[in-house]
This record gives sequence, C-alpha cells and structure tokens, in this order.
Amino acid sequence: MRSLAPGIKLITSFSRDSWYRFFILIVTFVFYTTYHLSRKPISIVKSQLHRNCSYVVHPADLNITDNDTWCDWAPFDQNNYQYLFGVLDNCFLVAYAIGMFFSGMFGERLPLRYYLSSGMILSGLFTVLFGLGFYWQIHALWYYCLVQALNGLVQTTGWPAVVACVGNWFGKGKRGFIMGIWNSHTSVGNILGSLIAGVYVSSSWGLSFIVPGIIIASAGVICFLFLVEKPEDVNCTLPQHHESVEQEPLLRTASSNEEISSTNTSTAVEPAEDHTEAISFCGALRIPGVVEFSLCLLFAKLVSYTFLYWLPLYIANVAHFDPKEAGDLSTLFDVGGIVGGILAGVISDYSGGRATTCCAMLIIAAPMLFLYNKIGQNGLPTTIGMLLWCGALVNGPYALITTAVSADLGTHECLRGNSRALSTVTAIIDGTGSIGAAIGPLLAGLISPTGWNNVFYMLIAADVLACLLLSRLVYKEVRGWCGYSSRQRGFKEI
Repeated sequence: MRSLAPGIKLITSFSRDSWYRFFILIVTFVFYTTYHLSRKPISIVKSQLHRNCSYVVHPADLNITDNDTWCDWAPFDQNNYQYLFGVLDNCFLVAYAIGMFFSGMFGERLPLRYYLSSGMILSGLFTVLFGLGFYWQIHALWYYCLVQALNGLVQTTGWPAVVACVGNWFGKGKRGFIMGIWNSHTSVGNILGSLIAGVYVSSSWGLSFIVPGIIIASAGVICFLFLVEKPEDVNCTLPQHHESVEQEPLLRTASSNEEISSTNTSTAVEPAEDHTEAISFCGALRIPGVVEFSLCLLFAKLVSYTFLYWLPLYIANVAHFDPKEAGDLSTLFDVGGIVGGILAGVISDYSGGRATTCCAMLIIAAPMLFLYNKIGQNGLPTTIGMLLWCGALVNGPYALITTAVSADLGTHECLRGNSRALSTVTAIIDGTGSIGAAIGPLLAGLISPTGWNNVFYMLIAADVLACLLLSRLVYKEVRGWCGYSSRQRGFKEI
C-alpha cells in the first residue's frame, strides 16, 4: 500500500473543525489588520504637514514670501499646529469612543458579516476622502475633522464584530495564548500602515491615505464573500463556553451550586431564547470585572494611543529624523507590542491571573517610559532597544484586556451560556478604553509645547492609575493562588 505524501498527511491530520477555526483566525486577523493599517497614516503625515522649511530645498521658480512656512500645508502652518493635530486626532477618537458604546449592541442584533463588511467599505471611503484633500487642494480644517469623525464612527464596527466572531469559534482553553497571537493584528496593521504611508509621505502624502483606504475597502468585499459567523452555520462543533455551565471550572458558592443543579435536573436543556437573547447595556456592566477592566483599559489605551499618534513626531523632533525615517523607526514600538501581547497571553494562561499579569506589566512599564524619555535617543541601538521594551510593556496589557479578558467576561458563568453578550461586553470595555485613547493624544497636543518631559510624566501617571484600578482583582487572584476559595468566604469569585 502506497503511503500518502507528507504534505497530504499533515493536511488530513487536522479535522474539519480545526480547518474552519484556523480559517476564521486568519480572515479576522486580516480584517482588523486593515482597520489599524488605515488609522496609522495620520501619525506619519503629521511631520510632513508641518516641517522646518529652512531645511527644504524649494524650486527656483517658486515665489516664496515666507521662508518659514512655505513648505507647510495650511492650516497646519501656524505655531498652534500641535493643538490642531490634537483636534484632528480627537475628531476620530471621540467619535470612535461614542460610537463604540452603541456598536456592540448593533453587532449583537445584526448579522456580523454584513455589519463588518459595510464598516470596512465605508472606512475605506472616508480614508480615501482624507487623502483626496491633497489633490483637491483643500486647506479647511473642518473638512479633515469631518472626514476623521465619520471614519471614527464607522471604524467602531470592527472590534466588537471580530472579537464576537472569534469568541463564537473558540472556547476558554488556551484563549490567552491564541488571542495573544491573533491580537498582533493591531501592531501588524500599525507597522504596515507606517511603511505604506512612508513610501508616499515625502512626495504625495495623499496616497498615504488613498492606498490604505483601497486596501480596507477590498478587505470588506472579502469579508462579505467569505466570513462564517458561527460554527453551527457550517455544522461544526460548538466550543466549550456554549455548553452547560456546570462544565466550567469556576468557583461557586454552595447556594449557587444548588440552584444550578436543580435547574439542570428539571430541564435537560434551557430554552433556546435564554441563550440567544441579547444582553442590555446595564446587564453587561453587572458582569463581575467589567467595570474594573474597562477603567483600567481607559488609562492603558491612553498611553498606547498617545504613542500611536505622536511617536513619529516625537522621534522627528527630538532625534531629528526625516518623516520617513521617523515613521519607519516608530514601527519598532509595534514590533515590541506583538511580543508583549503574546507574552501576556501565555503568562495569564499559565498563571490563571489575567489582572495580575496586566498589573505587573504596567508596573514595569512606568519606569521604562521614564528611561526612554531620558536616554532613548542616545544612539540608534539604545533607541531600538527602548522602543521594543516600551512597546511590549505598554501594548501587552492593552492586548490582553481587549482580547482574552473581553472574551472571558463576555462568556462569564453568570450569563449561563449566552454568548450573545460577547459583542456588548467587548464594546463596553473597548469603548471605555477609547475615551482614554481620545484624551491621551489631545493632552499630548496641549502639553507638548511645554516640553516632551511633561508628556511622559502624564503617561507614567496614567500607567500608575491603571494598576490601581486592578488592585481588587489582583488581590482576589492572589488569594486564590494561596488556597482561599469563595466557599470559605461566602462570596462568588470572578
């Protein structure tokens, strides 16, 4: 009997369910990569919109009346350009934060495939419109603010939808590790967005937006054609969290155990509508841990998004790189973020302590941010090393909260198997974090004229507050490791 080729053996060794789960991970990874890919160009183009024109060689036939601002792009050619950049960032981020609180509820009530694909296509349209401002010679601030705000609203379709889709396909198992790898789409999107924008930033910055806009719109078409929302849609096996709550290895009080036991003996399977009814906003807030992790993410995302929007300009101003070099160098922060997200997932899976993992990384991140500001520009090797470390420690907790923690809370035992809460819980956590994402870049724009040192002090303070907000959850996790159970204290652990 002839043996099968090694490649065919490898392919057939995986079940049909495994192939579908792998496919869902890949396509959702690509989809959210394009979301971040289309957000990144604005941070690269900032240093092109306002430059030091005395270092730029101008054409001989150009009649220059003001040598200080001739190469800048109005209205960002004035001394208040940093404030205007902050306003531009906030038009996107405030709209994103507001829209996110409603997006999760829409995501639970609408087909994810339609919701996600329409969001990507519209986001591509608004990203292209921003870039067309270069070719249409638009110098009105309101135009760029309006396009950014509309883009922020439609981009809220992305995160709740992709997390809900992945949560539908994967159980609790090694969720931290799987989602730690999967969540690298954020950093991969930032890196690709920086590199693509950097190609065109010095010649035709409009293409820095148009090309990413076309990419995310194309991904929206692919989403419409190929996304599978739930395992049951293709007759695949349901993941662990869809089954009876008694199979979840979570601590319960004796009274709650009796209640669940009596429920399961009286009816073998609960009515389907109990499992499919969309949860209310207030009901999602009552899930243990949602409020603490949401507020923690507010400050963690404040730090992450300040780096996302201001790091290239900081590098250009402090280390005196040109816009393309500063953009390329800033991608190292996102490379560190990939490693940090995976590391946070692995550690939290092994230890069982999501909150403790986040808190430890945030504690280490605070002094690392201080060191980066003080010695981060002392030579290229030092800059590279500090950017990698800061990226890992800043983005690690952010990645863990928005993925594994959100999925855990969205399928918490108190929901009794109702996975439709996942989109709302994810939207609440990320929406609260997006408030911080809006505040951080705005504060950076207001504070940076007084010196970059003050910006970093603000970021360090945000890290410390994020740690404090997790202190109650960390305390409970540590007590659990020390052998204390909820039955001993008469309350229900998270």
